[in-house]
Amino acid sequence: MAFVTANWNPLGGTFYRKVELYEMGWSLKDGLRECLVAAAPYGGPIALLKEPQRRSPSARPQLEIYSSSGVTMASFPWKSGVVKQLGWTVCDDLLCIQEDGTVLIYDLFGSFKRHFSMGNEVGQSQVVEAKVFHSPYGTGVAIVTGASRFTLATNIDDLKLRRLPEVPGLHGAPICWAVLSQDRQSKVLVANGADLFILDYAACTAVSPPGLSPQATSIVHMCVSFSYKYLALFTDSGHVWMGSANLKEKLSEVETKVRDPPKQMTWCRRPKSQQPSVVIMWDQYLLVAGECKDTVSYPLDDVSVLVPELDGVRIISGTHHELLQEVPAACEEIFKIASMAPGALLLEAHKEYEKESQKADEYLREIKEQNLLGEAVKQCVEAAGHELEPETQKTLLRAASFGKCFLSNFAPEPFVCMCRDLRVLNAVRDYTVGIPLTHTQFKQMTVQVLIDRLVYRKLYPLAIEICRYLKTPEYQGVSRVLKHWACCKVQQKEEADEVIARTISLKLGEAAGISYSEIATKAYECGRTELAIKLLEFEPRSGEQVPLLLKMKRSQLALSKAIESGDTDLVYTVVTYLKNEMNRGDFFMTLRNKPVALSLYRQFCKHQEQDTLKDLFNQDDDHQELGNFYVKASYKERRLEAQIAHLQSAVDEYNKAKNDFASKATEEQMRLLRFQKKLEEEKGEALVGFSLHDTIRTLLAVGLHKQAEQLYKDFRVPDKRYWWLKLTALAEKEDWEELEKFAKSKKSPIGYLPFVEVCVKHHNRYEAKKYVSKVTPEQKVKAHLAVGDMEGAADAAIERRNEGEISTVLSRCSPTTDRALVERLNRAKTTAAKK
Repeated sequence: MAFVTANWNPLGGTFYRKVELYEMGWSLKDGLRECLVAAAPYGGPIALLKEPQRRSPSARPQLEIYSSSGVTMASFPWKSGVVKQLGWTVCDDLLCIQEDGTVLIYDLFGSFKRHFSMGNEVGQSQVVEAKVFHSPYGTGVAIVTGASRFTLATNIDDLKLRRLPEVPGLHGAPICWAVLSQDRQSKVLVANGADLFILDYAACTAVSPPGLSPQATSIVHMCVSFSYKYLALFTDSGHVWMGSANLKEKLSEVETKVRDPPKQMTWCRRPKSQQPSVVIMWDQYLLVAGECKDTVSYPLDDVSVLVPELDGVRIISGTHHELLQEVPAACEEIFKIASMAPGALLLEAHKEYEKESQKADEYLREIKEQNLLGEAVKQCVEAAGHELEPETQKTLLRAASFGKCFLSNFAPEPFVCMCRDLRVLNAVRDYTVGIPLTHTQFKQMTVQVLIDRLVYRKLYPLAIEICRYLKTPEYQGVSRVLKHWACCKVQQKEEADEVIARTISLKLGEAAGISYSEIATKAYECGRTELAIKLLEFEPRSGEQVPLLLKMKRSQLALSKAIESGDTDLVYTVVTYLKNEMNRGDFFMTLRNKPVALSLYRQFCKHQEQDTLKDLFNQDDDHQELGNFYVKASYKERRLEAQIAHLQSAVDEYNKAKNDFASKATEEQMRLLRFQKKLEEEKGEALVGFSLHDTIRTLLAVGLHKQAEQLYKDFRVPDKRYWWLKLTALAEKEDWEELEKFAKSKKSPIGYLPFVEVCVKHHNRYEAKKYVSKVTPEQKVKAHLAVGDMEGAADAAIERRNEGEISTVLSRCSPTTDRALVERLNRAKTTAAKK
């Protein structure tokens, strides 16, 4: 295939080729003359700032943005200050660096996004030269002012301006300079005559490139490689020095035989190549210098611009767009003249096979004898990836497919993946799209970034087709593209809100991972509030709806959505927002119409804002809850007067609520408090705050029986409750004599078994036995067992002929119990069972 190598030029041990990417679609009368040009890497867009053709005060420059194929994307007159430099960010945003240090940022379609300044000092001394660079931290800007001072911003999205130290002996703008990225830090390399200096944030350090030609008296141009690993210096003697960017290693030095300073110089090196090479451009002359002393030259018919890439250099002129690169190793092995590489033989074998010639078998035998058929297939697949012409790609892939047929264990994945990659690459290289990516750049960029680039250019159908073709997960692919499309759609002001909302809903459908709230947010930011509300209706997650509704001041709707969600935290969020935004009256009226929100807010107020809770009850005329509120408030007061006042308020509210029971109970509590206070003053006993029963128990415990009796009668304490209180109090005091008098005072309403049990509990069985005889027949067995009288318990159980009681007594018998008693119980149990 001689035509493939027709544009190859040897240089050292490799070849270089210049292939046409596009015939430019723009119409530039004077080409790129008097234009400020900036092209983004990875086949990105091209920006031109054209000077007006007629020189007049009213004439303005024209800023134009094109795709790499020359298709217009934006064009508008430049109405701001003098632009010193154009550049592109890693996200394909255009940076326009002005003379006063202001940097304006535009998107691909010429829409202004934002601006920032490189500092006040820059504005005073004016920008002389500027550079846009890409680092691991993002897109950076470096400028040098008329005062010979450098200012650096490593990441424009997190702007931190660094003013670098002065360069010794530098007056005015330096002859040449470049930005380096070393040790996770951005630095500036400056040439001042034959001297080189590296500027970092702290110091200015003089450096010397090893092995620089002694004929050189001045460094007039420099460039850094795409990866920032290598540096090239062009001297006034016409020599170009190539070495490592840290200036510790020399790779090569070539004499170009041209002493004029070049217009532009850039590296042209493949990622895994061993040969350093630099492309140098003068007005009508292009030179490629490598490791050897030879060079490759190309004539230039028009003003051109060099764009460094990962694996080559793009050359843009007024009429054409070309790619200059080192021929990839796989392509060189297959296509170079008289090659006997496995891939070259396999390609010939396939050609002969298509001709139905027996030579195909001879070529295959030769490859198989060397056990290189797998390597041959691999070379053809790899070479297909590096070729830009679809026909050449197909020829190589057919050869690889032919070779695969004779391999039993060849993994198909590399072949299938390459076919997919090339189909995608050919689609984006199309003239209408204009992204001339190489396979090496595509793999470095990743599919996700390519999809982002297409979305940013609003090429949604192509992005969706690529996602589906590559079977990208929906949330990373189609859904993400549709979301961007919808965000763009809401900005179309010529369509009605209803139409846009319906269109978006139909298009997105049930697509996974799409948040309608994000689209609604974009609509709101564009001033389309009603459209945002319509879009939020499609958002299934209330947690996403509510914050945006609050932001849009649609608090009533936000509250309704929060309540519908059943998420109490979300309701609390909205209620808190309403409380801060509305006056108190409107806030309460809003809650009255939302019972769920009102209930939750009351719960909150019970723990956090008691006074607000009282206001809520007042507004609702809820006298019952107000009474409860005053009663609870009385518990927190220490002063008796305050407690009485709260309770009196509670009584008033209960009366309004017609709750006689609660009213009387509260009045009783007030009487009790007064009684406790009186006793406290008379007897010195601290009783205020005790309950009625605790007060009686305390009075009995300290021997104030008359006062306890008075409380018992005045507050109509139930007899049974009072007897229990007095019984336990006397037993705890071990006042057995008073206890006996109490038991004889009148018939006990609680019976006499409790007297027995209390005495036993306090280890006094002697006193307990006094009350056994008074216990009712049903409780005799329990009473005898409580005092340990087994004989008495047995007699009582047998007398009642109760099988259960007899079993209870038997269960309490131990091995030491009289055998005759056990036998008597067993006989009685048998008799009781028969009955």
